[in-house]
Amino acid sequence: MFVSWRSITGSGCMLNLFVCCAVVWADLPGDAGSTSLLNRHLTYTRPEKPYVILRRGEVEAVVVDNSEVDDDILPGHRAGYSGIGALRHSQRRDNLFAPPIAGLNFEHIHDGTIQERDILYEPRRAPMELRVIDEHTAELYQPPTPHWGLESVQRYHLLADGTIELTFECIPRRKTFAHDYIGLFWASYIHQPESLDIHFRGHTEAHADNSDWIRGVTPEHGKLSTHVGLNDSRDFPHDPKFPLTLVFNRSGYRYAEPWYYGVSHGMAYVQMFRPGDQVWLTQSPSGGGKGNPAWDFQFFIRDYEVGRCYRLVMRAAYIPYHSPRQVEQATARHREFLAR
Repeated sequence: MFVSWRSITGSGCMLNLFVCCAVVWADLPGDAGSTSLLNRHLTYTRPEKPYVILRRGEVEAVVVDNSEVDDDILPGHRAGYSGIGALRHSQRRDNLFAPPIAGLNFEHIHDGTIQERDILYEPRRAPMELRVIDEHTAELYQPPTPHWGLESVQRYHLLADGTIELTFECIPRRKTFAHDYIGLFWASYIHQPESLDIHFRGHTEAHADNSDWIRGVTPEHGKLSTHVGLNDSRDFPHDPKFPLTLVFNRSGYRYAEPWYYGVSHGMAYVQMFRPGDQVWLTQSPSGGGKGNPAWDFQFFIRDYEVGRCYRLVMRAAYIPYHSPRQVEQATARHREFLAR
């Protein structure tokens, strides 16, 4: 169930490739820039190992492709789980994420139709290339995937305070999505937190004028799992038996601001989004196995066009936790940036 306690909106750059290339610089921080999907002159290196360690401020993030790894850095890391294989802070050296899997993991591409598992989880299966841009920035490039034909780059950039900025850019290369929308899903699998819950500002459907802190507590995987924004009236057609039960199973809440956090071992993991990207906040109490919740998000591209560039930007902060107000204050400048 969900209990209230007292203690967002569209697609990315829906432009043709030329125009997208011309404007991407405008809404990135000064030390980031266009990804290698659009900037063909961007220089990068390809490391020998399938991961790279980024360090900045008090944070260490290990960016990994979808290869299997088993060494001192990523012991027992399973194939298929890309993104942040390990996230650590100077005040907590244990990995925030469930060690065999990952966080900010590109999990699904879909169109609401029933498909084989390997197609629904195509980001796990399709070839992926790790590109190191600089000491604080790495990208995961995926050529057009075998079934969906979606080409993409995910840029993981550590800002000066250790906050992760994820920039996702994609170009559909074929007309393969049945309902003329592209559904995309990212998962973060948290390792044994004391509470499985997430927290966000919102309200019930019936009390839209009374925003408060909401504590999300899912009864089981795929039930009351997804929270949409206050003014989000979009409806995406899908098969009634669509097997990814987290995607369309909405809760009775709507978020008022596009961000949320969860707490694990005295640390807050905060995920923040651009209002214009109209993300859906999604959670599971057991997505990473018993006691390992999934704190996720979704991004939809409507009326997509082949060859156009679409874009999502979000930030994830990993900080010591003291109170909801402290988390709100500590992340205010990041949320203000994303709202520009």
